[in-house]
Amino acid sequence: MRNVAIIGCGQAKHGRRTDVNQAELVAEAVWAAVEDAGIAPEDIEAYAVGNMQGFGGIAQPDLVFADYIGAAGKPMQRVATGGTVGGSVAHLGYYEVASGMYDVVLAVSWEKHSDSAEPGATTGLLHVAYANLSYMMKVGMDMRSFAIMGLAGAAAGISAYQAAFYMARSGCGIEHFDMVAAKARRNAAKNKYAHLKWPNCTADDIAKTEMLIWPMRFGHVCPASDGASCVIYASEEAVKKLGVEKPVAWVKGVAAYADEEADQGEAYQGTAVVDYSDQTGAILSAMKAYERAGIKDPKKEIDVAEIYAPFPHQELMFSERLGFFDDGTAWKAVEEGVTEIDGDFPICPSGGVNATNAIGSSGMQRVVEAALQIMGKAEEHQVPKDVRNAVAHAWGGQVQFNTVMVLGDSPKR
Repeated sequence: MRNVAIIGCGQAKHGRRTDVNQAELVAEAVWAAVEDAGIAPEDIEAYAVGNMQGFGGIAQPDLVFADYIGAAGKPMQRVATGGTVGGSVAHLGYYEVASGMYDVVLAVSWEKHSDSAEPGATTGLLHVAYANLSYMMKVGMDMRSFAIMGLAGAAAGISAYQAAFYMARSGCGIEHFDMVAAKARRNAAKNKYAHLKWPNCTADDIAKTEMLIWPMRFGHVCPASDGASCVIYASEEAVKKLGVEKPVAWVKGVAAYADEEADQGEAYQGTAVVDYSDQTGAILSAMKAYERAGIKDPKKEIDVAEIYAPFPHQELMFSERLGFFDDGTAWKAVEEGVTEIDGDFPICPSGGVNATNAIGSSGMQRVVEAALQIMGKAEEHQVPKDVRNAVAHAWGGQVQFNTVMVLGDSPKR
């Protein structure tokens, strides 16, 4: 496998973007990445694209906007893996270059919730829920899986169960979720691309919001954002040929594992995941990505992480599964300020998915934000320490998909 670098990053401003259509939104991120890379559109050989299937209300949207991003007549492959899709697209673009198939590949993912037939992408959510329900009707279901399907079509329902499981195994309280959510709002206020911004937000501010479904408050919930994120990959040889002189982010290791379908419970003959906070797929993805990157001790060798955490308990849970803290101890690190932008181990300095969740874009946005930290271009939310290695994580499906990418300031040798 060849060494591959991210030479350009681009994002569209996230939020409720009724001022643009899907093609214009995607183009906003794409041309920002091309400009950042300092290359010509003709230098791009192929495109990796993707979004959350059904949520934008358009089938095969990549065919609609190919002309808008200079992709007409060039190879373009689309990926759809639910909420993980941004991470999957990032991996696809990387492998297309690492394998030697192409020298320069643009990878972009996006979401346009406001284009759906109903606000908040309800139509797309129901499509997903109906598909899961039909499968469960075929294999059978228990009361737990039925309850999850009844609680907001899986996402919020499963996350509430997951938060409860994590509380039981870690000993943390809802107040720690409040602290993580407040940090997300404060960090987002420093990020010009973020959606929910609240300067000086405190845990007490979050604690005053209403309880939606125990143990999740309204202040814990991510928004339904519109947005797009993009990276441009180049082989080591192409970096030299293109004359790229500014800092780049080298891909040092990637991996993706999936747990067994987690919403079938006992109806799936006892083989499904029962504790939704286990996230064995995240553990395996991290282990393999670190092995490929030559990372021996992530606690010491990783400088910053962008974790896919739509809800605050997931930042705590995944930071443990990714090896940054011991099981059940991440909430103690939050209490001590370790995960703040200026802490010893900053997590989601961009504000993360809890502050900005254009679902298709969210996994790719983690890669973009991790790369910006490596390049020293995160502007106001740049962490105040040298960043040698960064981790980008994505999560999705029915809590079973995980992708991990390790980025560094130098290529792996």
